[in-house]
Amino acid sequence: MIVIFNPVAGMRRAALLWRVLDVLVANGVRIELAETHRAGHGEALAREAACRGASMVVAAGGDGTIGEVANGLLGSTTRLGIIPLGTANVVAHEMSLPFEPRAVAAALAFGRTRPLWPGVVRGAEGSRLFVQMLGVGFDARVVHQLSVPLKRVFGRGAYALQTLRELAFYPFTPIHVRLDGQEMQAASIIVSKGRLYGGRFLLAPDACSAEPGFSVSLFEHAGVFPTLLYGAALPLNMLSRAPGVRHVRARQIDFVGNERVPVQADGDAAGWTPISVTDAPSAIPIVVA
Repeated sequence: MIVIFNPVAGMRRAALLWRVLDVLVANGVRIELAETHRAGHGEALAREAACRGASMVVAAGGDGTIGEVANGLLGSTTRLGIIPLGTANVVAHEMSLPFEPRAVAAALAFGRTRPLWPGVVRGAEGSRLFVQMLGVGFDARVVHQLSVPLKRVFGRGAYALQTLRELAFYPFTPIHVRLDGQEMQAASIIVSKGRLYGGRFLLAPDACSAEPGFSVSLFEHAGVFPTLLYGAALPLNMLSRAPGVRHVRARQIDFVGNERVPVQADGDAAGWTPISVTDAPSAIPIVVA
């Protein structure tokens, strides 16, 4: 079992990781720990492991780390395991994965899987997978501007602080999108593979991460007050039904004819529009409880 971990993730997360690994080693599981040293390194390590015939590669981290490792495993039969150590851990909540160290270790040792069908975003900066969601507009601006030290200190609260900062400056430029050939427009757009967003909060009830296709949430109302309303509705699990939120199913998504609008994928900055979004060519077997 190969575990990919970012060594600068912090002492608390490292301690949680070692608690899981201690249980696995105590039960005779052979572990190889691979540390990442730069953005994209997790993808390279996972691809190398898959080429060597690894039966399982474990992403120890948050949604961004999972996305990187998934990029490296696409097209192989290597199973993707998860030790949830991130800020929001949306993928872990989506898959109903355990968080208690012994339960995490048991799930990894047993190795039962279900398919996760990622999306692919392509733009001027190349292509990458996303396993949970892709945001274009205001939420991506928050991700682009969020400082790593602030995130380490305040966790999920850092996103709320950065949101308040950005509200005073973000222009809410209309975003033009083509969904399976149909032209639409919104103030912000989130393309979802899973149902959840920002943790365990419901956004896209019609999404299914095991199948091709996307649930596209169009936030039609722009400005400070609608954004605050959306933010207040999220922890109440009412965002999917908030005024001005529309959900559309699509397979081919093209953001064209826009000014440069920020993009985030699985909580990491992912460049700017124009971009296109399609299904990955195949699913990835992800280890579940």
